[in-house]
Amino acid sequence: MAPTILVNCHAISKSYTIHPLFSSISLSFSEGERMGLIGPNGSGKSTLLKILAGLESQDSGMVTPRRDARLVYLPQADHFDPDKTVEQTLIASLSGAAGDAEGLQRIRETASQMEFSRTDQLVGTLSGGWRKRLAIARALIQQPDLLLLDEPTNHLDLDGILWLERLLKSPAFAFVLVSHDRYFLENVTNRIVELNRLYPEGYLRVEGNYSTFIERREAFTRAQDQQQEILSNKVRREIEWLRRGPKARSTKAKYRIDSAHELQDELSAVRARNAQNRVAEIEFDATGRKTKKLLQAKRITLERGGRRLFANLDVTLSPGSCLGIMGRNGSGKSSLVHLLHGDLAPDSGDIERAYGAKIVLFDQKREQLDQNQTLKEALCPSADMVMFRGRPLHVVSWAKRFLFAPGQLTLPVSRLSGGEKARLLIARLMLRSADILLLDEPTNDIDIPTLEVLEESLREFPGAIVLITHDRLLLGNLSDRLLFLDGQGRADYFADYDQWLSAETMAAAPAASGKKSAKPRKDKARKLPYKEQSELNRMEQTIEKAEAEAAAIREQLEDPAIMSDAERLGKLYAQLTEAEGNVRRIYQRWGELEALHEQLSKEDETPPA
Repeated sequence: MAPTILVNCHAISKSYTIHPLFSSISLSFSEGERMGLIGPNGSGKSTLLKILAGLESQDSGMVTPRRDARLVYLPQADHFDPDKTVEQTLIASLSGAAGDAEGLQRIRETASQMEFSRTDQLVGTLSGGWRKRLAIARALIQQPDLLLLDEPTNHLDLDGILWLERLLKSPAFAFVLVSHDRYFLENVTNRIVELNRLYPEGYLRVEGNYSTFIERREAFTRAQDQQQEILSNKVRREIEWLRRGPKARSTKAKYRIDSAHELQDELSAVRARNAQNRVAEIEFDATGRKTKKLLQAKRITLERGGRRLFANLDVTLSPGSCLGIMGRNGSGKSSLVHLLHGDLAPDSGDIERAYGAKIVLFDQKREQLDQNQTLKEALCPSADMVMFRGRPLHVVSWAKRFLFAPGQLTLPVSRLSGGEKARLLIARLMLRSADILLLDEPTNDIDIPTLEVLEESLREFPGAIVLITHDRLLLGNLSDRLLFLDGQGRADYFADYDQWLSAETMAAAPAASGKKSAKPRKDKARKLPYKEQSELNRMEQTIEKAEAEAAAIREQLEDPAIMSDAERLGKLYAQLTEAEGNVRRIYQRWGELEALHEQLSKEDETPPA
């Protein structure tokens, strides 16, 4: 039996002024729905949620909810009366008789589900993470059939995100959530929809989790690239035919002329869609310094407000290393980064930095930005040129690398979106050569395409990286070790996120049962991160393609006519050298992935001591 449709959208479109968000979107949302809604910044994700919730109207099309369906919207930002208690806030969200026994019981159950130990606490005293839990509780009190969540992990620390994952893995309601957290999407969704004008229909819908979506998206982009190449060749041939002159054209059927124009229109449409796949060009500049130890902190201790954040902590940063830092909100993660940067001094212990080491900080508070400056002034403080890796670039070209249009250069920084401010900070960092990158929540507000480019750039950075982020996938893909701060003085190192999660699970189990664990439990099975596993799965296909490209160039070189064309011969030899080098690099990468896969498999097979 097919699941009941809760709300149906047919051919809905929405624009702001002259800027279209989406056009002719047709989607249905059913019972059991666990949909992740993704897309580049500005694609209309949040707007679509508001249209579903009835808070905004579409320009055209139809939105038809089931007559008795309860749709509840959870916005990014919450609005609470700070002088009310948690219980009073939840009572106010109840419809009908708010104070009856059933309603009060529902409040108590929901508050317990949100893990509130006290419901008499004033809302104004809650942290951002607990306000987010209260917002979710307020939504659940209304017993939704379909819950619409806009960036629900914002303001949640790691504990909060794990709690929300548990809540959404087996919910009593359907949900649609907007999120840039790939690991979160992987764990809680059973369908992914991406809004993007890259696709002919304006969106791509994939049944399955985020890993499945990635595979489908890559297959689609490859197919569309191939389609563009095929159409380009057809159009080239038809244009050549049209240029042969009136006499030749007159002997041909008129339909061929019409067909040539149709091909040109089709090619233009495909090119326009492929142009939507443009992403920010992120590339951090390193000094190339080979110093073995760029920074060494020995037995450092830091206290704030009479509370010890960490004690006797050792940190060593070397070229090519990436230290990930995790911890609950207020545990001292940002303080540690500022201490390593030199903005703070430890209460005890020493920090030695290599002589002349260049340390660059990305501050999540974005205090480096002057809100009154124009975008041009923020990107290029002097004249109209920036220097990147010794090359002068005009500010317009530099802005385009980060997806800023020329018309935005006169806008004040205060009018930029959160994602645009994040790209601006990254652009400024890229102009500074660095030995050490200190990154405090660099992924806030940036969309998934930009996040993927950022990840690749950091992977290629030869210096040292210290990374604070709630993005567990980014941590897993980049970090060679993790430092966990509990905010109570404890600081522990872990090999990876899975090892930390296993340790946390083992620690929580005895506490929950009131008994000591009889024997150590084996760590959770380790496997390649989904991106590397996907890369490994496609490796044979990648090699075949690369070898075919090299073979095609060799075939051209065997053409006797080439031997008399020195210029073309030189170009082909250069292309062959590059193609063969690419084949070697792919084989090397294949070996690295296979070795890592084998290593992790062996570790899983090793019995616990």
